[in-house]
Amino acid sequence: MKPATIKTLKSAGGVIFRRTGTTVEIALIATKGKSAWTLPKGLIDPGELPDQTAIREIREETGLVGKIVGSLGEKSFWFYLKNENIRCKKSVSYFLVECIGGAIEEFGPEVDDARWVDINEALAKVAYRSDSELINKAKDMIEPHGNHS
Repeated sequence: MKPATIKTLKSAGGVIFRRTGTTVEIALIATKGKSAWTLPKGLIDPGELPDQTAIREIREETGLVGKIVGSLGEKSFWFYLKNENIRCKKSVSYFLVECIGGAIEEFGPEVDDARWVDINEALAKVAYRSDSELINKAKDMIEPHGNHS
């Protein structure tokens, strides 16, 4: 058997949030037949910057329009495409994004569902540990901005 080909993929996405009274909510998307809740993200198009990709992918997957508040850093992971004998290293740049418009009911066809979730509940709902780490980092960045009450 020949060794696997190695492929590198670059994606971007983010934690998009809104404040409702004293509560902070973030948008999550469901994939894999609604069995996995995760953060919106997608591949960076040629000539696109990671922050542009994050805004585009969030819009495509959640129906929401946002503006970047700050960087949440990068996460990398490996996965394997058995049928093609390809090992992929995916690096994802994540951003904290404040919702400025759109409607979550207009989520895109590539996801099974999208909804607003209380940021603390989101920690228990997401399928991947890296998403929990990003949500905790987002909480730390959002809370110093106060509740404007």
